[in-house]
Amino acid sequence: PKTDIVFLKVHKSASSTVMNILFRFGETHNLTFAFPRGGGFQLYYPHHFLARFVHGFSPESPRRFNILCHHMRFLQPEVQKVVPSSAVYFSILRNPVQLMESSFVYYKGTSAFSRVRSLEEFLSQPYRYYNPTSGDRHYARNLITFDFGFNPDGDVSPGRVQLMLKAIEASFDFVLISEYFDESMVLLKELLCWDLDSVVSFPLNTRDSSTRSTLSASAVEKLKEWNRLDWEIYRHFNRTFWERIERAIGRERMRQEVAALRARQAELARTCLQGTGSVAPKDIKDASLRPLQYGGARILGYNLKQGLDQELERTCRRLVTPELQYSSLLYKKQFPPPPP
Repeated sequence: PKTDIVFLKVHKSASSTVMNILFRFGETHNLTFAFPRGGGFQLYYPHHFLARFVHGFSPESPRRFNILCHHMRFLQPEVQKVVPSSAVYFSILRNPVQLMESSFVYYKGTSAFSRVRSLEEFLSQPYRYYNPTSGDRHYARNLITFDFGFNPDGDVSPGRVQLMLKAIEASFDFVLISEYFDESMVLLKELLCWDLDSVVSFPLNTRDSSTRSTLSASAVEKLKEWNRLDWEIYRHFNRTFWERIERAIGRERMRQEVAALRARQAELARTCLQGTGSVAPKDIKDASLRPLQYGGARILGYNLKQGLDQELERTCRRLVTPELQYSSLLYKKQFPPPPP
C-alpha cells in the first residue's frame, strides 16, 4: 500500500469525506500528517502553500511527513519540501455549477455574496459585487483554479487553458470526480493498492436539501462562463477520469467493485448508525460528533448505535467523526502536549 500522499482538498467537492478516509488510513498505519502550525485546520489558506506553514518543519533539519491533506493553495516546490519524493499526488473535482451553488450558501458572508439575495442576482451583473482585489474573491469565482494555485481572474484563451491543464497533469498523478464518488474511491483503492475497508465512508460535511436551490438554464450558462477556467479543468479531468478507468480497471470490473463498496457501506451503516443515515445538527445526540455549522448551510451529522463493543464502536466513531474534531485528535496524538 502507498503511504506517502498529497491530497489537494478542493473546496466543496466531497473533499471532507476523502479527508476522513486519509485520516483513518493514516491513524491505522501510524503515519505522520503535515499539520498546520499550532494545530489549525488550514495551511494559511488562501496564501500559496509554504513549507514553513507545517508544524514541525524547519529548513535546517527538513522533516518529511507521510500525508499532506489540509486545505492549502497548491504550490508544488514548497509541497515537495515536506513530503517524500515518492508521494502520490491526487485531488477531487466537482461540477463548477453545483460547486458555486454550494459555495454561495456556505460563503454567503464573503464580500462578493453578502449584498445579494440569490446567486441569480449575483450572476446578473457579477462585476457590481465582485472585486478582483478583495482577499476573499476566490470563493466567488474559479475556486478550483484558485485552489490549484492559478489566478482565478486569468486569461481564458485556449493557449492559457492548455498550459494550466498541462501543469496540473504534470503535478498530479490522478484527479477524481465527486459526482462519481464510488467509482473514484474504487480508482483510489486501485492506484494506492489499498483494501476495500480503507475507502469505505459515510458522506461528511454535507448540507441538508432545504438550502439547495435549483438554477435556471440561463443561470447555469452564465455560471459556466463566469467560472470558465474551472469549467475547462472539470471537463478535461472528467474525460480523463473515464479513460483512466478503462485503462486501469475496465467498466465491467468497475461495476463489480462499486457494488462491493456499496454493499460494505450499507452493512456498516446498518451496524453503526441509528436510523437510516444523516440527521440535522439539532438531532445529533453526541456533541463531539456535531460538525461545524458555517454560513447559511445546515451541515448534517450522524448518531451512533448504543451498546456497540469497544472495537466496533471505535471503527464506527472514526467513520462519522467530523473533520475538525478528527484533525484535532490526530494532532494531539502526533504532538502530545507536555505533561503538566
